[in-house]
Amino acid sequence: MDTLAQLRAGLLAGATRLDLAAGLTQFPREILDLADTLEVLNLSGNALSSLPDDFHRLRRLRVLFCDRNQFTELPACLGQCPALSMVGFKGNRIETVPGAALPPLLRWLILTDNRVTELPTELGERPFLQKLMLAGNRLTQLPPSLRNCHRLELTRLAANRLSELPDWLLTLPSLTWLAYAGNPLETEADATALDATPTIAWSQLSLGEKLGEGASGVIHRAEWQHAKAVAIKLYKGEMTSDGSPLHEMNACITAGLHPNLIRVEGRIVEHPQHQAGLVMELVDPSYRNLAGLPSLESCSRDVYADDTRFNADVALRIARGIASVGEHLHRQGITHGDLYGHNILLNEHGDCLLGDFGAASFHATDDSFESRALQRIEVRAFGVLLGELLERIDSGLSDHTHERLEDLQRRCCQGDVLARPGFSEIVLELGGF
Repeated sequence: MDTLAQLRAGLLAGATRLDLAAGLTQFPREILDLADTLEVLNLSGNALSSLPDDFHRLRRLRVLFCDRNQFTELPACLGQCPALSMVGFKGNRIETVPGAALPPLLRWLILTDNRVTELPTELGERPFLQKLMLAGNRLTQLPPSLRNCHRLELTRLAANRLSELPDWLLTLPSLTWLAYAGNPLETEADATALDATPTIAWSQLSLGEKLGEGASGVIHRAEWQHAKAVAIKLYKGEMTSDGSPLHEMNACITAGLHPNLIRVEGRIVEHPQHQAGLVMELVDPSYRNLAGLPSLESCSRDVYADDTRFNADVALRIARGIASVGEHLHRQGITHGDLYGHNILLNEHGDCLLGDFGAASFHATDDSFESRALQRIEVRAFGVLLGELLERIDSGLSDHTHERLEDLQRRCCQGDVLARPGFSEIVLELGGF
C-alpha cells in the first residue's frame, strides 16, 4: 500500500513526518487529520498550485517542503501557521511573495529557482530569520527592512538581477555565508579564466567509478590518457541553492594553485552531450570530510560526529591551512561563500583541502568598503570554524594559548564587520602559535 493510500485509510495517525510524492494536483485533506502530531511535511515533486485556507490547523508543523510543484504565489495561509519555521518552495513558478505568507517564527526560507521579482517588507519583520535562499530569481533589489534581521547568517542571491549590494547588507552583524554570482553587480575580474585554462578532450579520459555527487555535479574517478589517475567533475547545468554550476566552474579555475586547494588540471571539451566539466587531481582516499552538512535543527551550523576530536597540532594545522587559502582567494578577488567544515577534506595529520566553489563570487581587488566588507563577512565563517575546532581539542593546548585563540575567534565573529581582522592578519597571528 503506497503512502497516499495509507493516509486515506487512516493508517498514519500519530505520524510526525509525512513524505508524499504522488502526482498530486490537489492537497489531500486527510493530512489535516494529523494536526496533533505532524511536524515535517514534504510535498515535493507533485503538481500542486495551492494549499487550503485552513492549512494552519497543522499547529505543530515546523518544516514544509513543496519543491518542484506549480505554485505561482507563496500561499498566504502559511503566515498563520504558529510553529512553522522552515519553508521550502524551490523550483516552482512563484512570482509573488505576499507578506501575509511569512510565518511569525520563520527561520529558513527557500525560494530558489522561481520567478520572484520583489520581496515584501514584512520579510524584515521576522526576527528569527537565519537562512535565506533566493538564487535563480528576478530580483532587482532587496527590501531595506532586511537590515533588521540581525540573526541572518546565510544568504544566497546568485543569478538574480541585482545591480548592487546595499551597504546595510554588508554590515549585518551575523551575516557569514553570502553568494551573489551571476548578478550584474559581480566583478568577474578573471572572466577569461575559462579561455586561459588548458583543455582536455573527452576522448583522452576513461571514466571510472563514481566518487560522489553534489547539487552541482557528479564526481568520477578517471584515467587521463591511460596514464594518470584523476577526478573529473561533470556539471549538471541546473540551478542549485547556491547558484549556477557554470559560475562555480569559473571560480574553481580562477582560484589558481594553493596547497590547500584541489588542483585543476583542465576543463573538459568535446563531451558527446556537450556537458561542462573539470579534470582535477585525485584526492588521496585518506582524506575525509571534517563535518557533516547542517541539519534541519542546526539550520546554518555543521553537524560533527560525536567522536570528532583533535590534538592541538592537528587543529592548528587545519586553522592555518584554511586561513591561508582564505587569504589566497581574497587576493584573487574571490569569496568562497561556503567556508564550512563540511567543505573541508582532511587527513589524520591535519593536512586539509577546501572544496566546493558552488557559492563562490567575484569582487574587486581594490581596498574599497565593499571589498573589505565582503572579505570580513567570510572571516566570520572562519571564526565559526575556529570555534568548532577549539571545542574539539582534547590535548596539547595550554590555557594561555586557548585564551588567545578564543580571543581571535571572538574578534573574527564580532558584530562590527569592518573591525574584524583580515585573513592576512589571521595568518600572521596563527603563525605565532
